Amino acid sequence: MTVSKQLQITNVLNHLFSDAKFDMLKMMKGASKSLFRPLQPSDFKDVYLSISKTEGKELTQLVIDNNIKNIVEFGTSFGISTLCLAKGAVETGGKIITTELIDSKAQIAKENFEKAGVSDLIEVRVGDAMETLKNHDQAIDLLFLDGWKDLYLPLFQMLESHFHSQTLIYVDNANFPETKRFLRVIAQNEKFEIEHKFGGKIAIISLVK
Repeated sequence: MTVSKQLQITNVLNHLFSDAKFDMLKMMKGASKSLFRPLQPSDFKDVYLSISKTEGKELTQLVIDNNIKNIVEFGTSFGISTLCLAKGAVETGGKIITTELIDSKAQIAKENFEKAGVSDLIEVRVGDAMETLKNHDQAIDLLFLDGWKDLYLPLFQMLESHFHSQTLIYVDNANFPETKRFLRVIAQNEKFEIEHKFGGKIAIISLVK
């Protein structure tokens, strides 16, 4: 059963990664708006903004290797990273709560989860993550941060009470200026240690043992 499920997820992911590879024009069009005003999430409502296939494989393995079960994701987009998490969760018996600001993206992500056969593992919350996760009341084994960068710190602080000694926080776009500022704040807290991967693009925060 697990093998067929993994194959189903992989087939959907391969299709999505293929589409994402040709998304650069849309990304450049969205980014060009920064010449006239600050960028908004809606500028990228049709853009994948995806992790790479290599990062996706490592994310899956991270879930499996650490027997992660309770996952919270900030920034669903079209669901590529969520499906990479789900590939691991299938093995560990885990569940995912993922939140997406833009409704049209969330609906497409839900369709992708249906195609991959993992809708039962994933709860999609639509809206501002500071609201959709405000009443979160479960322990978090993995927090995946891949949404609007200026929310990384307040979201981290809001959810920190649900971290435990084995919690991992996976930070995408760690090389972005806003993310670097977030990581500098976290680095000042002796409770946490930070490991950089993929040439600094990814940071993994863990609690000091």
